[in-house]
Amino acid sequence: MIKKSDFFFELADEQIAKYPLAKRDESKLLIHSVDQTDHSVFNVISDYIDDDTLLVMNNAKVIPARLYFKRESGAAIEVLLLEPMLPANYEEAFNATARCRWKCILGNSKKLKDEEYIHLADNPALISAQLIDRQERIVELSWKSGQSFTELLDKIGELPLPPYLNRATEESDAVTYQTVFAKNAGSVAAPTAGLHFTESVLDGVKKKGIELAEVTLHVGAGTFLPVKEDNVVDHDMHREHFEITIDTLNALIAKPKRICVGTTSMRVLESMYWLGIQLANGNTSLLIHKLEPYETEPDFSYEESLTVVRDYMKANDIKVLQAATEILILPQYIPRSIVGLITNFHLPESTLLMLIASVVGDSWREIYEEAKLNGYRFLSYGDSSLLFTK
Repeated sequence: MIKKSDFFFELADEQIAKYPLAKRDESKLLIHSVDQTDHSVFNVISDYIDDDTLLVMNNAKVIPARLYFKRESGAAIEVLLLEPMLPANYEEAFNATARCRWKCILGNSKKLKDEEYIHLADNPALISAQLIDRQERIVELSWKSGQSFTELLDKIGELPLPPYLNRATEESDAVTYQTVFAKNAGSVAAPTAGLHFTESVLDGVKKKGIELAEVTLHVGAGTFLPVKEDNVVDHDMHREHFEITIDTLNALIAKPKRICVGTTSMRVLESMYWLGIQLANGNTSLLIHKLEPYETEPDFSYEESLTVVRDYMKANDIKVLQAATEILILPQYIPRSIVGLITNFHLPESTLLMLIASVVGDSWREIYEEAKLNGYRFLSYGDSSLLFTK
């Protein structure tokens, strides 16, 4: 039994960064290895990474996913887009020009009747929404302007900030809550470890000879859901969709020393290992279930498992693999894909903190206490750390 209470620590509101620094690469950087902890500044992070390392980043782009609608009665209904259902492909959904269906989080949904039409609060004629499936929270959006859904979202949507920031979205967040390498639209939350990077930092990384690789994991709103069950294993993990190119897969196989930028990148790389195990056993579902890593003890190396995935992609002429993961990385989990992780400081009793414990073991507590004592800023807009595996 993994008790969430074992991952509690005191976090005062003033320790949470409500806004980013003026210069994102000037955040504090805590560096932790097995035998020591050091403090530095993020803009010199390349000094702490060996030149034969592959740095893996999540290039997901946050979309303005929060929409405000009204019923005919005037009651407000908030719609937060989570993932496309029809078409189920992100690119096709964003390119739709008349209608699309999304799984959503609905605010004030008890007042909404099944199949009732609601209309955009500020411009009722522009776009309508209809609740198609209450249990699955699927909403169909329809419009007649002929614009792509991406164009519409850019006009009517609001960037959804994490609830723990406890403030309204501001115009500046459209820039500061995106990584400089964001490309693939679909996330409702930023891969925040990447927010510290600037073009200057990336240039420094490349000049040292450190190779870069990109994956995409569309971060869902479930990443903010608190763990309610005291036994963490009973927590309902959210499903997240990810993509990986054949070129990135080749780099992962060729470069055994890997550091992930963020927990989202690590979730992709660890999920890829289990995907290879699935494919080796004839399972082509391309979905990693929550507890799958704890139900088998495969003897494949990381490179061997990813070679299975590469063979599958080549056999099926797949240049970009699309899959999904619900993986729950608990403290006893042994990471197979990385030697280190760049990450922010996370909430108490969160699944992200438990993932950190899989990387550094019980040292997570002294690391977090060290960060608090040295005035580190926590959560999405907070400071950074470079954690090497135990």
